Formats: sequence, structure tokens, C-alpha cells
Amino acid sequence: MYNLGDVITMKKPHACGENRWEVIRMGADIKVKCLGCGHIVMIPRGEFKTKFKKVLTNADQVDPSKEQFYLKQTQIAQPNINRNEEF
Repeated sequence: MYNLGDVITMKKPHACGENRWEVIRMGADIKVKCLGCGHIVMIPRGEFKTKFKKVLTNADQVDPSKEQFYLKQTQIAQPNINRNEEF
């Protein structure tokens, strides 16, 4: 399917004309970044599943030097979840 940092394509292109997106957040909502103009869009997971077409490049195979707006995995904010904390 798709993972954090993957370059994907959607069924319809962005308004800038580009149809390549980077997945930068996963959860109840999916946050994607247009690789043509850098615009960030947050889409509910159910809606994303219908708009998603395919994975173009897995996160470990992307060449960041060729992508102007691509965020490296170290630049993507990771959730801070500590399951051992008491409330």
C-alpha cells in the first residue's frame, strides 16, 4: 500500500498540473505534499483511499536531490508516543 515518505499519484492532478505527492503524515487523516508546488493537503483516510491511485516510489528509493519539495524522513515530524507513561 503506501507508507510515510512514499511518492504517490492520485486519480486527479493538483491545480498546478503535477500529480506526484509525498505522504508526510499518516493517521486518521493523511497529509500529502504536492511535489510540483509544495502545497500541503490533509485528507480524511476514507476519502484518501478512494482518491489514491498507486505508489510511484517507495520512501527508501527517492532521490531528494531531484525533488525540490521532498521532505526527508528525518525532517518529517514523528509522533511522540510513550506508552509507559502514567496518566
